[in-house]
Amino acid sequence: MDLQQLEKSTVRKVTLRLIPFLFLCFAISILDRVNIGFAALRMNEDLGFSEAVYGFGAGIFFLGYFLLEVPGSAMMSKIGARRWISRIMVSWGIIAVIMAFIQTPIQFYIVRFLLGVAEASFYPCMVHYLSGFYQSKHHAKAIAGFMIAIPAANAIGSPLSTFLLQIEWFGLSGWQWLFILEAIPAVILGIICYFYLTDRIEDAKWLTGAEKTWLLDVTRKEALEKQKVKKPTFLEVLRDKDVLILALGYFFWMFGYYGINMFLPTISRGLTESTGWSLQSIGWLLGFMYLCAMIVMYLVGKSSDKHNERKFHVAGCLTISAIAMIASVYVADFSLMGAFALLTISLCGAFGAYSPFWAIPPSFLTGAAAGGAIALINSIGNLGGFFGPYFVGFINDMTGSHNLGLTVLGISMIISATIIVFLVKQSGKSYKVSPGRPLDHPNSSKTG
Repeated sequence: MDLQQLEKSTVRKVTLRLIPFLFLCFAISILDRVNIGFAALRMNEDLGFSEAVYGFGAGIFFLGYFLLEVPGSAMMSKIGARRWISRIMVSWGIIAVIMAFIQTPIQFYIVRFLLGVAEASFYPCMVHYLSGFYQSKHHAKAIAGFMIAIPAANAIGSPLSTFLLQIEWFGLSGWQWLFILEAIPAVILGIICYFYLTDRIEDAKWLTGAEKTWLLDVTRKEALEKQKVKKPTFLEVLRDKDVLILALGYFFWMFGYYGINMFLPTISRGLTESTGWSLQSIGWLLGFMYLCAMIVMYLVGKSSDKHNERKFHVAGCLTISAIAMIASVYVADFSLMGAFALLTISLCGAFGAYSPFWAIPPSFLTGAAAGGAIALINSIGNLGGFFGPYFVGFINDMTGSHNLGLTVLGISMIISATIIVFLVKQSGKSYKVSPGRPLDHPNSSKTG
């Protein structure tokens, strides 16, 4: 078997072994994170929560996430991704079940905060884990492979959640069963994860000896080349300028993204009032919107790898998302379906930016430093997930309309695109590995 065939065989085996399982785990985490948007359609009325209370509770998840993200990533580096991901999934599944029994705003805030604490470092653990099994040139497609779980979870979860809202079993409301039934898979998968994942290439019994040797060789060569460009420690990377700029761009992106994502079911309720559509029909409509986003996410990741370009793929997607979001505010005055078409485009843009963005940090960092960078970017960025929903809820209560909130969310994403294009110096281009020769980097010095 020549080297080209060996590479193809190894990448295919790694992908089939890891991506479907991590996809499923990530899909469940997204479902348990955002199903609060559907629960709010019944929960807010049952418990007497205002939109401001709901927005704060939906967003406080990310405050807990922020506080434990970097420490959690450091712990993962010590005990291994397999054990840490397993712990995360079991603990967040248990806390997600407890969400079904909240009664007061304070209880709502506490449980959502604890859910963020439990899930903290889950995403960076998976990105860092995959970076150990793939060459840089395959990163965007690999990341897109499991990150498609974000729109996929919403596509499946939208009709599922609207269905569960309508059941009444054993004296519990539909929104309570929504939390319970969508949390149980996290506990089950967390237990399976402990036995299924492999922490190191050397321990991967599902690869042949030749495949292990080839994969170890190319990943080690890439790691050495990255260290020639930049070799910070875990703590040093937390102060790295490139990493902090990426975190700032991600913050403004998540401010806009989660602001719309957490309130989209509530915004959609206006469609039922004006058209007479059932709640289940709205669930299918939202599912279709996220299905479109899932397709776009895959295509953008594939294009980013094909052209070996990251920054402009990210900025282009975010700009399109922002323009469509702002335009939907004005189109809604004369065409509600037109507004939803624009919101679909906005979702596609917001999701499309994910895989090329997260291919940037592993392109210039390796080992514990890469894990720390991903954790820091994700934790600071996801603070936008706290401020975005809270801002929208507050503005909605003040004005009785979503228009101003959506406009500000769009502007936030334009700011993110600007930061990515003009301030991010790392290109995210992959390293080219030539067997038996030193590696050639896309640029002669620091990537730019």
